[in-house]
Amino acid sequence: MTLEELINWYLKLPEVQSKKSFKRDVQLLTSVQRLIGGQILIKDLNIGIMDGYATRRVKEDFPNKKGKKISPATVNKERMQLNTALNRAVNHGKLDQNPLLGKIKKLNEDNVRERVLSEDEFEILLENLQSPLKEITLVAYYLAMRQKEILQLQWGQVDLDKKIIRLKGEDTKTGFKRRIPIHPRVLEMLQSLEMNKEEKHVFLKNGKPIKIFSGNFKRLWDLAVKKSGLGDFTFHDLRHCAINNLRLAGNDHFTIMSISGHKTTSVFKRYNVITEEELRSVRWR
Repeated sequence: MTLEELINWYLKLPEVQSKKSFKRDVQLLTSVQRLIGGQILIKDLNIGIMDGYATRRVKEDFPNKKGKKISPATVNKERMQLNTALNRAVNHGKLDQNPLLGKIKKLNEDNVRERVLSEDEFEILLENLQSPLKEITLVAYYLAMRQKEILQLQWGQVDLDKKIIRLKGEDTKTGFKRRIPIHPRVLEMLQSLEMNKEEKHVFLKNGKPIKIFSGNFKRLWDLAVKKSGLGDFTFHDLRHCAINNLRLAGNDHFTIMSISGHKTTSVFKRYNVITEEELRSVRWR
C-alpha cells in the first residue's frame, strides 16, 4: 500500500467522514502527502522520514498569515493524523502493523496564548463592533462558548427563565452535552433581541443564520481589534478571557470545566492565564 492509497482509503471511511473534524483531517493529511510523496510505500515509512518532514514543514510559510511559519503544534497534528490513519488501517486488516507506532516524538509546543483583556479593553472592543458581531462577542467573553456553538445557537436551547443554555452532544465539539449558566449581562442582551418567527437561530445577519465566521465577519473583527489597539487578539482568545474570569471570580475548576466543556485538566490549564497583576498580589508568609 502506498501513502496515497492509505489516505484515500482512510478519508472514505464513513466513520471518518462523519467526524466534525473531517475537513481538518483532510487538510492535515494533504500536507503530509505533499511533502513525503504519495507513492512512498507504507512499509518504507520510518522515523527518519517523519523527522525530515517536520524539519521541512516548520520552514514553510503559514497560509494567509504574512511573516508567520507553520507552528510545531500544526506539524504535531499532521504527523499524529497520519499515525491515526495507520492505526485504523491495522484495525481494518489493511496493514499488518503500523511502522511508526510509538516512534513519533512531538515537537516542543510553546503556543499557549496569554492574551486576556482587562474590563476596559473589552468595553473598548465592544464600542468598535456592530450587531450581530457585538452580541456574539458578548456571549464568547462571558460564557466561554466556542465560536461555532454561538453561531449555531437556537432559541430552543436558551432558557431565559432559568438563565441557562442547554447544548446537546451533537451541538458541541467534544460530543458531550453541556449546561451553561447565563451571565446577567448576556441575559439582558438576549432578552432585548427580537425573535424571528421564521428562524430558530438566535443570531442573524439580514434575517438569515450566520453559517461561518470567516469572510466579512473576520474582516470586521480584525478591523475592530485594530481600532481598539489590542494587537494580536483573536476571537478564540475570548474563550480564554471567559475561563480566566470565572476562575478569578472564585469558581472551582470542576464547575468551570463543566461550563467550558473541557474534559481533561491538561487542556483546561492552557486556558488559565496567571497575569503579572495576580503575581504581584501573591501572599507571603
